[in-house]
Amino acid sequence: MQFISDSPISVKIEKMKERVRWRHQSIVKRGIDQTSMVLDDGKANSSEFSFMVIGDSGSLSHHNPQRRVAELMLPQRDECSFVLHTGDVVYEVGSHEYYPQNFIEPYREFLQGGENLKRISYDRMIFERPILPVLGNHDYYDVPWMYRLVTGSTLPLRRLFGYKDIEVGWHGSYQGNAYAKAFMDYLQAFNSPENLEHHLDEHYTAKTDTGRCLRYEPGIFTRLPNRYYTFRYGGIDFFALDSNTFNAPSPLPATKEGENYRRELELREQQIEQEEMQLLEAIAPLNQDIPEEAEEIDALKAKLQQIDEIKIDIEKQLTSDQSTVVDFEQLDWLKQRLIESWNTDEVRGRIIYFHHPPYVTEASKWDQAQTLAVRHRLRDCFNAVSKTLGSQTQGRPIIDLIFNGHAHCLEHLRTNDIGYGDSNINCIVSGGSGRRPRRQRGEGSELMETFRETAGNQNHKVADSLLYVGRNGYGSNKRLPYTFVRVDVQDGNPAKFIIRPFVAERFQGEWSDRELESIVI
Repeated sequence: MQFISDSPISVKIEKMKERVRWRHQSIVKRGIDQTSMVLDDGKANSSEFSFMVIGDSGSLSHHNPQRRVAELMLPQRDECSFVLHTGDVVYEVGSHEYYPQNFIEPYREFLQGGENLKRISYDRMIFERPILPVLGNHDYYDVPWMYRLVTGSTLPLRRLFGYKDIEVGWHGSYQGNAYAKAFMDYLQAFNSPENLEHHLDEHYTAKTDTGRCLRYEPGIFTRLPNRYYTFRYGGIDFFALDSNTFNAPSPLPATKEGENYRRELELREQQIEQEEMQLLEAIAPLNQDIPEEAEEIDALKAKLQQIDEIKIDIEKQLTSDQSTVVDFEQLDWLKQRLIESWNTDEVRGRIIYFHHPPYVTEASKWDQAQTLAVRHRLRDCFNAVSKTLGSQTQGRPIIDLIFNGHAHCLEHLRTNDIGYGDSNINCIVSGGSGRRPRRQRGEGSELMETFRETAGNQNHKVADSLLYVGRNGYGSNKRLPYTFVRVDVQDGNPAKFIIRPFVAERFQGEWSDRELESIVI
């Protein structure tokens, strides 16, 4: 049974363009850059500042780990200028139905009027402390109509009796529409040219080197300009990407080897469908009101969600062909903005954040086709930037830090010097802020990759995992660590980054909090 569905990349791109009225004549004639914003909090010129990073948080379980993480964040809130969110804001399918309980309630202290939760509409949120997200795969997911009919019609009963609520009701995300209404400047809502122009003149008053842009004002007007965007804070350029539109796997080769691999994928798809039915049968007799069984329901639900992700990854591989769309418009934008950033004297560092990690050792994500697709497309982009800049980087990596989610863990990886543009980059996977943590792969902490363009398809080590915090232990010794990081940016050029990992761990029915040793970059 297909519980969730994912729209084609072309649909995602077109729908998001419609929502921001991409390059509308009123926008063009004002010289507005729809991919830039200025975070106007009165502190953006400070060379020392802090921010937090969370990801994969938007889930509700019987012990509410994302609220526990939010409470651990609160002592850091006033010292941090903003929070980056690496995606999957709301599970299971990014529906507006679940924003109140899966986002507004847990992060109420970051919202204006958070003391009166029921008065906050998901599409009218104003942030006192900015939470700046990117889209995750679940923020784009939808529900097949037949399954929606079943789950939607039984949702009131399931809620009444606490019956296996897997966070699916009548609605899906409608190709990311709920996310767009929650966080983006939803220009499609303006019915007349006069209203649109008045709005643009009121809120697109900031200026950058690329033209006028949106002014993000905490406590007043807190919207994002687009699904991907950039802003500068304290001399650091931040680039937020939508990796859902450049994660399509390359087509399978039309060779005997490719056909054999296709048969393997089809067989694996059949096997995991059988696993899915076995999990549903295991869930059926369990009672949500019994703590031990509620814990088991959470674990089985997490496995179901993992299976759906694997099925979608397999489906993307099986259906990929030469007509599959890749969002080169966004990648070209990133390339040009990185080059411009390196040619701007006041910029001291560069940070990119997006959902799908190009490097990760979490057991279910490290070798997914989408993971490799994101890695290779970013590598091509960074190669082009490196070629243009030449010796201008003086040995520094193209990017100082990459933040990702998608993998339900906290991980620090560093890429090796492999002779490409993605060499020597520090990557932080911060995807353990609410969804059930997952284990590290059994193959170890060294990531290898086969470079087919080299003689003999040589295998090289491309990255090392230097820290991994995820599910560990079994049975009564199982530990579930939920995480976020605080980043302290220090003065100087280039800037220094101190990353402080925080952990809220559930073990044998009890919570404990701790801060891990800082990572200095």
